Amino acid sequence: MSYTGYLFVHFIGEQKDGEQIYFSLSRDGLNWKELNGGKAVLRSGIGEKGARDPFIIRSPWEGKDGNAKYYLIATDLRIEAGKGWHAAQYSGSRDILVWESDDLTEWRGPAAHTVGIDGAGCVWAPEAVYDEEKDSILVFWASMVEGKQRIYASYTRDFKGFSEPFLFLEKENHVIDSTIIRTEEGYYRYTKDETVKNICIDFSRTLHPEDFCEIRSESLSGLFGVEGPEIFRFNDREEWCLIVDRFAAHKGYLPLISENLGSGEFRILDDTEFDMGVTVKRHGGVIPVTEEEYQRLSGIQ
Repeated sequence: MSYTGYLFVHFIGEQKDGEQIYFSLSRDGLNWKELNGGKAVLRSGIGEKGARDPFIIRSPWEGKDGNAKYYLIATDLRIEAGKGWHAAQYSGSRDILVWESDDLTEWRGPAAHTVGIDGAGCVWAPEAVYDEEKDSILVFWASMVEGKQRIYASYTRDFKGFSEPFLFLEKENHVIDSTIIRTEEGYYRYTKDETVKNICIDFSRTLHPEDFCEIRSESLSGLFGVEGPEIFRFNDREEWCLIVDRFAAHKGYLPLISENLGSGEFRILDDTEFDMGVTVKRHGGVIPVTEEEYQRLSGIQ
């Protein structure tokens, strides 16, 4: 496919109506404009009646076998409701919210699907990546289990039925907010160290949990107070953009650029090199879009 732009799905904060799904559009991946006049595009009225940390994936089967072309998944959580973070971690929802669409503008959902393991206190920040070896989609998320945040995973082909969940990532510290990008070399995984509050990198040629090895990164190890990492390749060049949510400073996303993911190093952009738009954007996901998709999305009112 020939891609000419990018769609960013995200939420905007814990204010009234902030924990719903917002869309933004970009031509270059660095300068963004809100769709729908800056208002939420999708809302959840089920479960906790909020949707955070959305992620969007294009179906690897492109609508075949009855599958929608796009899936959007999110955390069933609304901190604005006042229950607090302790309740969210230790007695929150074990469901993920799922929307599906054939064209990125008309969406079906949300539906809630229970994926958390028995005893999990929460299911946070679900994301997904296609596993070519299994011809299936790996869905992964963070759960508090026995007092520690770990990443668990499950396989699906339709975001309706899910395999038995399994432990996908555990480190010495608490970890949440994992994202994975597939390249010719293999899979790069970026995860928030919830104890230290920075981003760590792992790499593997497969999606087998035991095959991942950590990559050291001076640029990321010294960048604190960030979460919600998301990474995408630029449409027009061999460079990658890693965006991190500066939650501690309440500044929203910051882009970082790399020409070599294997090096682990990223250049942190100056504020003059990007424009994330009018609203502060919180944890979300980015996909490239075709010109037809870009024009269709531009019409969202």
